[in-house]
Amino acid sequence: MNAVAISEREFAHFQRFIHDIAGITMSDAKKALVSGRLAKRLHHFGLDSYEAYFELLAGGRHADETQVAVDLLTTNETYFFRESRHFDLLREAARAHGASGSGPFRVWSAACSSGEEPYSIAMVLADTLGNAPWEVMSSDISTRVLQRARIGHYPLERAVHVPEDYLKRFCLKGIREQEGTLLVDRAVRQRVQFRQVNLNTQLPSDLGMYDVIFLRNVMIYFNADTKREVVARVTSRLKPGGQFFIGHSESLHEISDAVKPVMPSVYRKAGKDH
Repeated sequence: MNAVAISEREFAHFQRFIHDIAGITMSDAKKALVSGRLAKRLHHFGLDSYEAYFELLAGGRHADETQVAVDLLTTNETYFFRESRHFDLLREAARAHGASGSGPFRVWSAACSSGEEPYSIAMVLADTLGNAPWEVMSSDISTRVLQRARIGHYPLERAVHVPEDYLKRFCLKGIREQEGTLLVDRAVRQRVQFRQVNLNTQLPSDLGMYDVIFLRNVMIYFNADTKREVVARVTSRLKPGGQFFIGHSESLHEISDAVKPVMPSVYRKAGKDH
């Protein structure tokens, strides 16, 4: 398969495409990523240009292909227990909630990618709360990463930050042809719900309210206006006194006053003893 070059005009089409659907602002530095990830779709349809592929998407006759393109342009790699301080704070919040005994402790991983974040959350809650009621909701715009996340099967190098006792209690180590991989234990997988949610649109009415929300390393792809809209939507699902975690390279300065900073990358919603 010969590589097809993508022109500036064609790249601009896809910049607008992903911004309109997902609110993602894609920099000019992503041109090679776009051409690389979409090249296989040109080959699939027997097309000779990115313009032709964009016209196929815009024509509306291949509705499923729009989701394929979104999946290819939004997928990001992550790993277990990224930014460990957040999981220490999650553990403290879960313990405090467990002592109060007021309904299930609910956590939302709002941009869960391939699932390492929600499974890390679930391991902490299984360890801290055990049989007490708790729930982990996980969402992403990409159906492809959600499919991978539900399986819970990962390369071992993604798990270097998983505490040793968690590896033994909550993960199965691959042998023979599965060597070098791990499978999250079924008991943990069954406690994590996955659903497709586009944070750039109105949130599903049945999503509910949460004690802790993770929205990490996704706002870097949004412009300021989109950040404000997304954060307003997501924090509207945070309970009073609830904690809101973002990535260490991100900030809510001039983005939201719905939550107040506690420390870098950690915010809290006013109310309930705060």
